[in-house]
Amino acid sequence: MWGPKGQQVMIPTPMQPTRRYGLGAVDWQSGQTVVLTRPHKRRREVAELLEALLKKHPTETVYVAWDNASTHEDDEVEAVLRGAAGRLVLLYLPTYSPWLNPIEMLWRQFRREVTHCELFASIDALVEAAQAFFDRYNRKPGGVCSIIGAHPT
Repeated sequence: MWGPKGQQVMIPTPMQPTRRYGLGAVDWQSGQTVVLTRPHKRRREVAELLEALLKKHPTETVYVAWDNASTHEDDEVEAVLRGAAGRLVLLYLPTYSPWLNPIEMLWRQFRREVTHCELFASIDALVEAAQAFFDRYNRKPGGVCSIIGAHPT
């Protein structure tokens, strides 16, 4: 593309990009995943993920290893912790250490299998492909354990 010297070229675009964010957790022992797809990745959505984990494990203590992202510190997250009455334990990982977080390995595999060099016709098609990926791996959780390096005894 070219333009007059000293002037920025303006490229017309039809609309603002539509985005979807995946928030997820993987059970280290079983390989089962909980993944939420949302239009935003804010504190409210992080609180929703924690609530989904508690709902999936209604009687067990849930341990969550996570990083120090700013979305993890908020009154909404704190409210979920208080409401869990000790059933939710947050384990903070060191700063800048994604290799310690198992879900990061699963996200990497997701990108390889679903989004790498792919162009989807719509955001709905992308979300559908993402859901199919996690559904497929939830049917064979041993595959997830292999990806995240878990070898439960």
